[in-house]
Amino acid sequence: MPASNAERALVRLEESKRRFAPGEAARTEKLLAAAGKVRFRDAPSLIRFHDALLFLRAYPQAMGVARRCDQLLSTIHQRVEELRAAGADMSAFDEESVAGIAGIEIVDSFPYEIATWLVHAYPQDVEISWNSAINSARLANTWPRFMPLLDEDGFVEPDVPYRDWLEAARGNQPELAWLLSRFASLPLPERAKAELYESLELPVRWHLGQSPASRTLARRGVSSIFHHDAPLIRRGDVSLVRELSSQQKLETLSFRESMGIVNMGREVLTVRYRGLYGMTFGVPPVYVADAGRGTQIFLWGLPPERRFPLRAYCCGLTLKNGVPINYLEAIALADWMEFGFNTFYAFREGETGWVYAQVLRALRQLLGMDCISVYPYQLGDDNEEAIESGAFWFYRKLGFRPGRPELAALVEAEETKIAANPRYRTPARTLRKLAAGHVFCEMPGTPRGDWDRFRARNLGMAVLRQMARDGGDVEAFRKACEEQLARALNVALEDWMPDERYAFSNFALALNIATDLRTWTPGEKSKLVQVIRAKMAEEEWGYLRLMHEHPKLRNAIIRVGSAISD
Repeated sequence: MPASNAERALVRLEESKRRFAPGEAARTEKLLAAAGKVRFRDAPSLIRFHDALLFLRAYPQAMGVARRCDQLLSTIHQRVEELRAAGADMSAFDEESVAGIAGIEIVDSFPYEIATWLVHAYPQDVEISWNSAINSARLANTWPRFMPLLDEDGFVEPDVPYRDWLEAARGNQPELAWLLSRFASLPLPERAKAELYESLELPVRWHLGQSPASRTLARRGVSSIFHHDAPLIRRGDVSLVRELSSQQKLETLSFRESMGIVNMGREVLTVRYRGLYGMTFGVPPVYVADAGRGTQIFLWGLPPERRFPLRAYCCGLTLKNGVPINYLEAIALADWMEFGFNTFYAFREGETGWVYAQVLRALRQLLGMDCISVYPYQLGDDNEEAIESGAFWFYRKLGFRPGRPELAALVEAEETKIAANPRYRTPARTLRKLAAGHVFCEMPGTPRGDWDRFRARNLGMAVLRQMARDGGDVEAFRKACEEQLARALNVALEDWMPDERYAFSNFALALNIATDLRTWTPGEKSKLVQVIRAKMAEEEWGYLRLMHEHPKLRNAIIRVGSAISD
């Protein structure tokens, strides 16, 4: 059967995503003009059209291509409505890989903080999704806190009209806004409020319409558009060590600009049915690195009350010509960093290797790490998408090595096969084996293998085993560790701020099993106090450097955290 006009237009437009040379811009503009006249009669075709436009908007061959893409993307919500009105099957828009298109609705049980943010940022567009599955038993257990006499109905009747109860209680306020305000008023810590709300698993509907939060229209204004009139940078042309050895200038955004980026990060992930700890709880300041080629990398951290006990946390977002193309998170200790990086589906034909290197370059400038580790999930452990894409080799060709000897031997065997037969492809079953452990990349001059067996959970498990031996009472165990550390360091905790005392308590738990402070010099103990206090400073980044500069502390933490293999 001959291809339809729509299919021919899509194929030509998708081919233009791989054409970057002088003169290609005019050809692409003609293709865009022709495709703009096509009526797409099914959801998969419209999604392909949408994602081709997004890619070309981020990687345009000329300014004219970017302008044409923006104009066509602004019509997407109308095209979605036309499909809906025609009775088309809309289920394809719900797939996680393409979710967030203008004109579509997002339905999810959002975390408490995200739901609260949504009702303030988009009050007219979010509501409780009553036609989704709702756990009535959980409403019966929780809503009587806000609705007197609901117990009369909730615990005995089979058909409790919960929406009617909410309608009667909310007055003139919108349902979801009123409900969240009741949780906010509870005399509980913020984390307890969040746990109680999230126990409801309440489905919330977000009508995207023409929202700038949709992935169709998400943008940050830029002073100029970088256009590509030459082939994109290939992964093979990227030297990770060379990039990481060069300086990257970081600038601090104003509070207002910082909040704009943090909120963009929340939008970017929420419309895609994703979540990230640092997007939910991230705070200013936000740092920006201009990497060139229209690429900006934004990085930020957590407030003291949301920080991890020992590791430091950073997350971020990358924009290409103002379009969000990926997100990241980094979790670090001393000179080591565990790194997660996810490029959105529409942009995976872009300069992914080069962008990856630029993100790490910016992170190294901020965090100062010399050893980078990648989660097994990123490689394909319990992640078939990564197996299908051969993600392990993406990292291997950038210079990463397996930390486990048996996996290093398997890599060597695979590389021998590839050298002997360039057409050889590593089988999926072998890729799954290779994805079973972390991979590492160290800067030249950095001790190799120090962090190969370290896992934060190993340290946590060791603390729990010691607690069990000491009777299992968490409060008594924590207090004993605190008192022991305070005596060893000769510090008066009553002079410390609450956040600093929390950090001290966590270090006390770890150091109780990690080292004998009686062997430390007064200078080493004094520097340890500086490290602990830096954990709850305005930003965590100085904490990492201080720990790196304390070899005895660094090595003690590594030793206990490396006691159990992968």
